Amino acid sequence: MKCPFCGSDETRVIDSRPADDNTSIRRRRLCDDCKKRFTTYEKVETIPLVVIKKDNSREQYDRSKIMAGVLRACHKRPVPVQQINELVDEVETEIFNLEEKEIQTSVIGELVMDKLKDLEAVAYVRFASVYREFKDVNTFMNELKKILDK
Repeated sequence: MKCPFCGSDETRVIDSRPADDNTSIRRRRLCDDCKKRFTTYEKVETIPLVVIKKDNSREQYDRSKIMAGVLRACHKRPVPVQQINELVDEVETEIFNLEEKEIQTSVIGELVMDKLKDLEAVAYVRFASVYREFKDVNTFMNELKKILDK
């Protein structure tokens, strides 16, 4: 690892611990030449994931799209950002645990809805209404009945 201050290759790890998110390692390093300290984060490299959309087009997986959808669904709802981040982390973990190179958006959508159902009912219905493309009030009411029956 090169020192960001002097560019030397002579650096060493003086402390390692899991980062706050428990998905990476935080390392404190010391440059043997200039004696300055710096921090690096080490994360497991994942397999590039391709998402297959409804129209069968493909694009690279983008966590921010899941985050944007969940944020939109939770808009003006009493859901802390930390819980939204945790939900997206859980969905992402499940996606990568499938160990597939391609995944349908329908699988991602179902995972998000499953998590939202437990988190916040109104956010779940909002997400489902967009994701399932409710065409009329009856379709919307059927979804509401499913929630109320549980």
